[in-house]
Amino acid sequence: MNIFSIEGCVAVVSGGGGVLGGSISRSLLESGAKVVILDIREENLNKRVAELESVGEVVGFACNVLEEDSLKAVAGKIIAKWGKIDILVNAAGGNMPGATLTEDQTIFDMKIEDYHKVTDLNLNGTIVPSLIFGEVMAKKGSGSIINISSMATYSAITRVMGYSVAKSGVDIFTKWMAMELALKFGDKVRVNAIAPGFFIGDQNRAVLINPDGSYTERSKKVLAKTPMGRFGDISELNGLVQFLCSDAASFITGAIIPVDGGFSSFSGV
Repeated sequence: MNIFSIEGCVAVVSGGGGVLGGSISRSLLESGAKVVILDIREENLNKRVAELESVGEVVGFACNVLEEDSLKAVAGKIIAKWGKIDILVNAAGGNMPGATLTEDQTIFDMKIEDYHKVTDLNLNGTIVPSLIFGEVMAKKGSGSIINISSMATYSAITRVMGYSVAKSGVDIFTKWMAMELALKFGDKVRVNAIAPGFFIGDQNRAVLINPDGSYTERSKKVLAKTPMGRFGDISELNGLVQFLCSDAASFITGAIIPVDGGFSSFSGV
């Protein structure tokens, strides 16, 4: 038996219309899992499902990861269709300009409204789905939840306070829920997080890449503290996701694992 196999598993991926969630969804489908994509943006959701239908069994549901009733309704539909939920990947999240300081701003210029939106989406948008879908797994007696942390939790990274605070909350929630599930439901329902290093995506492209395609000063600082000397490719997260979903990780829970080219291990000297 291949202990890394997830064939036949039913996986829920929130934020699946985005780059990260879409990449993870494709990888899970290619490994034989059945995938349920969740996204609040119906246009992005439909586009992603259409893109992946030729890869494997995939369905999509438009819902808000902050709305308990919406998630419960989706869970019911998944059970009606496939009878179980084995995997949850909480990929919904992101930052927004008002919660990110510019070079000429101080912390006192933070837009509190945007700060609340960012912390709500990234923290509570992980907690609420984990509680709804995690309960389904606990009743079944097995499952794997994977949260998305960040390098912003390892040390203070300038300009992104709201995102950093939210992801730090995700870290402790990951440990907390892993402990509670193991104590109350045994060793078959696990909760872990991956902490991506620096990847160039739509949300951070403007601060990492100049209009002429060259690296910004911020990019140069990131690369100077990354021993591998490059940015990651989003697909380089997929192997760890599959590992954590599989029986190969059966004794791993409450872990936050960096995928960062050595960024978190390097002091800069």
